[in-house]
Amino acid sequence: MSAPAPRRRPRQEAAEGLPAEVTVYEVGPRDGLQAETDVIPTAVKSELCSRLYAAGSRALEVTSFVPRTWIPQLADARDVAASVRPPEGARAVALVPNRRGLDDARAAGVREVAVVVSATESFARANLNTDRAGTVARAVAVVDDARSAGIPVRGYVSMAFGDPWEGDVDTAAVVDAALALHSAGCRTIALGDTIGVATAGHIERVVEAVADARIPRPALALHLHDTYGQALPNVLAGLRAGVTEFDASVGGLGRCPYAPGATGNLATEELVWMLEGLGIRTGLDIVALARISAWLAGVRGRPHASRVAAALTTPTLPEDPA
Repeated sequence: MSAPAPRRRPRQEAAEGLPAEVTVYEVGPRDGLQAETDVIPTAVKSELCSRLYAAGSRALEVTSFVPRTWIPQLADARDVAASVRPPEGARAVALVPNRRGLDDARAAGVREVAVVVSATESFARANLNTDRAGTVARAVAVVDDARSAGIPVRGYVSMAFGDPWEGDVDTAAVVDAALALHSAGCRTIALGDTIGVATAGHIERVVEAVADARIPRPALALHLHDTYGQALPNVLAGLRAGVTEFDASVGGLGRCPYAPGATGNLATEELVWMLEGLGIRTGLDIVALARISAWLAGVRGRPHASRVAAALTTPTLPEDPA
């Protein structure tokens, strides 16, 4: 008897106390590609965004307007942003590091941006070219300018759960950074497990501390890396703590350059498989996502990191029996 084929869809068993619907914020075209060593052609990046929208993505971070000397993989940010055509009601977001980045994004037609701050001094100095307070001041200035122009802003707090130089991160510093972004007017605050060291209890404790600072739970998101294989347990902890927005990268694109052996972003397919299994709606077509991962892996000539995508694109895989 031949081995049974993998399923196309997960069995659904709803768990008590979880939301009926969540937002999956897709970061593959920006956070995923910027960390890869190869430079993807502009046309492929545009096609990736189009395919993700067709698969149901309605929150997509398409690029970053940073100096090409910082991230040469995204040197074509203006062309990519100008080429993206989001469907009605869908978002196309660009990360901007400063006011010049905001100006460049606006010139390219971007109508939503994201900013980043650091919860630690070491990451701020090594990667954002200022101190921790400087990252907040710079981000707040961008938020002020963007909101004056009617542009919504998403905020990231990097190193919210661990730092490769400092180790454990003071939760009070995370709260202070999140509160500064929220007070400035960021619509969402994404708490970043930048090197993937968080565990479920740690996720719950930090989310509770931020919520206790009077930042509404619906305004919180989690940006999780899967370095130690804990991203999905951490998503479940976030769900139980009231978080309803999670970042993910199609095919597990990207990696953390600060932790040896890091496996990078949580794969969108793996997140959606778990959420569907819990009966939580995402609006995403998991089979279409798997096919996108297979397509991009073929274009790049290298494998993707998503086990769910690998299972769903097995050549002989039949449809589930009725």
